[in-house]
Amino acid sequence: MDEVSRRIGEIGIVPVVKLEDSAAAVPLGKALLAGGIPVAEVTFRTSAALESIAALSRGLPEVLVGAGTVVKAEQARAAIEAGARFVVCPAWVDEVVELCLEKGVPVLPGVSGPDGVARGAALGLEILKFFPAEASGGLAMIDALAGPFGGIKFVPTGGIDASNVGAWARKPSIHAVGGSWMVRPEAIAAADWAGIEKTCREAVLALHGFSFGHLGINSPDEASGAKTAKLLSELFGLNLKDGNSSILASDAIEVMKKPFLGEKGHIGIRCNNAERAVARFRDLGIGTRPETQKIEKGRLKAVYLDLEIAGFAIHLMGP
Repeated sequence: MDEVSRRIGEIGIVPVVKLEDSAAAVPLGKALLAGGIPVAEVTFRTSAALESIAALSRGLPEVLVGAGTVVKAEQARAAIEAGARFVVCPAWVDEVVELCLEKGVPVLPGVSGPDGVARGAALGLEILKFFPAEASGGLAMIDALAGPFGGIKFVPTGGIDASNVGAWARKPSIHAVGGSWMVRPEAIAAADWAGIEKTCREAVLALHGFSFGHLGINSPDEASGAKTAKLLSELFGLNLKDGNSSILASDAIEVMKKPFLGEKGHIGIRCNNAERAVARFRDLGIGTRPETQKIEKGRLKAVYLDLEIAGFAIHLMGP
């Protein structure tokens, strides 16, 4: 996978941006950056699209700028020359796909069913736009396509917002999610950059779906751990499950049989996609402890962050 496509997957969410005035491009880009989404798909639905792509590419090179709603090869060529790093089509457009492949620029043609996916697979494309996502069968269609086309990943767009982005993000075949709810045209027109930044932050959290998983309690030895677990069970009626290195008291408390990571223990945090969450924390300057990672069926299922909060290590857990 090329570097641009890989980075889109790490970010996990692609704002679909409609700009009527290129003067708003850089201020909008700054709001996206501050909100934790350093990527923008600028659509060719206005006359300001091309200059907006150029302005963003020149002014904020840290923002990954793409061109969207591209339906002609001349649009794709102009966008690439203006600095677009990727190209998105609402449907399959042969001349756009051919041009992008020739120039080595990632292209995401829109598909809505198996015929389009088969065309992409035949050309060696690894990522396709799934559009319109909800109207084309939604998550059920994604599940149906994932079987015969296991090597293809999708960027669904259309009908997705903060209320359902998490459900899409949990699917292993979803590379990233596209949408415009965090960059509404009326907010751009009002230059409400603080509001857009806030909505972007909320979108990022909705994408990752962080939630409490369990509390881990360190014990000095196995006997002490067993005593703690027994007390929890007797006092609160929690069911115990004995494991190799710990005792589970219900699903919410893990009593370690010996000291482990964290001065006091650890906090398990669930998320929709562990690989994507690790990339987010890396962008925030927080690494992981590679020796703790668990991989199942090629996906990262769990890993500890290189971080302690109030004496507790943070255990990141995927679906």
